Amino acid sequence: MFETAELGRKISKEDYKAQEPELRMQLLEVQEDLKHASFPVIILIGGVDGAGKGETVNLLHEWMDPRYLEAHAFGTPSDEERERPEAWRFWRVLPPKGRIGIFFGSWYTHPIIDCVFGRTDEAELDSSLIAINKFEKELVDDGALIIKFWFHLSKKSQEKRLNLLSKNPKTAWRVTKQDWKHFKIYDTFRRISERALRTTSTGEAPWTIVEGEDERYRSITVGKHILESIAKHVAEKKNSKPVEKPKKTKPQEEALTLLDTLDLSQTLSEEKYKTQLEKYQGKFNLLYRKAKAKGFSAILVFEGWDAAGKGGIIRRITPAMDARDYQIIPIAAPTEEERAQHYLWRFWRHLPRAGRVTIFDRSWYGRVLVERVEGFAKEEEWKRAFNEIVNFEEQLNKHGILLLKFWVHIDKDEQMRRFELRQKTSYKHYKITDEDFRNRERWNDYEIAANEMIERTGTEFAPWHLIEANDKKFARIKTLKIFYDSLKRMID
Repeated sequence: MFETAELGRKISKEDYKAQEPELRMQLLEVQEDLKHASFPVIILIGGVDGAGKGETVNLLHEWMDPRYLEAHAFGTPSDEERERPEAWRFWRVLPPKGRIGIFFGSWYTHPIIDCVFGRTDEAELDSSLIAINKFEKELVDDGALIIKFWFHLSKKSQEKRLNLLSKNPKTAWRVTKQDWKHFKIYDTFRRISERALRTTSTGEAPWTIVEGEDERYRSITVGKHILESIAKHVAEKKNSKPVEKPKKTKPQEEALTLLDTLDLSQTLSEEKYKTQLEKYQGKFNLLYRKAKAKGFSAILVFEGWDAAGKGGIIRRITPAMDARDYQIIPIAAPTEEERAQHYLWRFWRHLPRAGRVTIFDRSWYGRVLVERVEGFAKEEEWKRAFNEIVNFEEQLNKHGILLLKFWVHIDKDEQMRRFELRQKTSYKHYKITDEDFRNRERWNDYEIAANEMIERTGTEFAPWHLIEANDKKFARIKTLKIFYDSLKRMID
């Protein structure tokens, strides 16, 4: 795979001078087109030490408008990064639509280096590469353009390059002991890197191998490839079809769904409710302190019908914790900033640190619920979201985060009763809107979507907990018990 990058190709000084001005102008023009596009550009820069990666990143900042281009270098993870899933530090700095993000070092760096130095074996490397392919496909499916460059040097050329940089006082700082340490195991690096590139050079995000020995050649090669890739992607997106609004689904006589089987008649007396609430809040407080001390974190997801009582349940959980140790994230329609990103971006950025709890009042499931029903997402978008969500939750689970998902369920009559009560109660007026009544008209569509969501995203590591909530007291105690029992099993 690397043989073609060891041919010693060069560009003369005269040819470079002839090509550079036109290329720079075209890059600025395509960058102007990109500002109005519906996708971001992610440029990955990887390769061997001394192959010109840093110089190329600097050159791109010189050739292009730096206001719409942001570079990120990834070294050893910080404490804040280690307390979250590995992908967190990449998700949080993904470029928005219309912008370019350069990743100098990326999600490939540690899987390759760990394998080279024997901290992981090749089977573990392959597992990491499969996860990377899934990640990149999610970004590409959402519209992102991923351009991946691997800068290569032969062993002889790398030694020559490192010596040249080391001898020059102006560039000696670029060569570290780590660079020479890597050079000594060049053959291992080459073999593992080639394995990684073969596995991850996909149709969605192929690798471009850049011969790094000649500065002029690599600069023109990289610039042209970026220009052609962005121009092609802009043209393709202009021809994409708009989202079509889905039609209402008529109620059908079908077999009982999972939600239909719930016993909504379950109740709890006021006396028992007060006794059990005090009991479980007290027990949970002691347990959560142990979890915090051990660095366990948790994420609670609440979905369900309007007026089902999600907020009331949350308000019975939080008094058992220190307010500094949890955050509640109410999810509404995405902001302009959030619409410019992949739909999972706004959830990745709120993942808790070790020992903390994050509560989502509605969540990433909006993609397969409201966005599906109301037509805010294309059919192919919400259909592939099932797998994307399961993959996301699997990463949380592998990192050791306790993920609890609750569907808070009421029937249609109970919902109307609560709507009317909110209208009559002055301090509850803010809870009821015309949108709530409009959503009732699509009850059947939401019910179909909710049942499919529960069936397709209920996994062994992140099952759905269905909460019968016609009686609010019963729902609150059941949820608190589930949280307590789940956290206890995790700690024990």
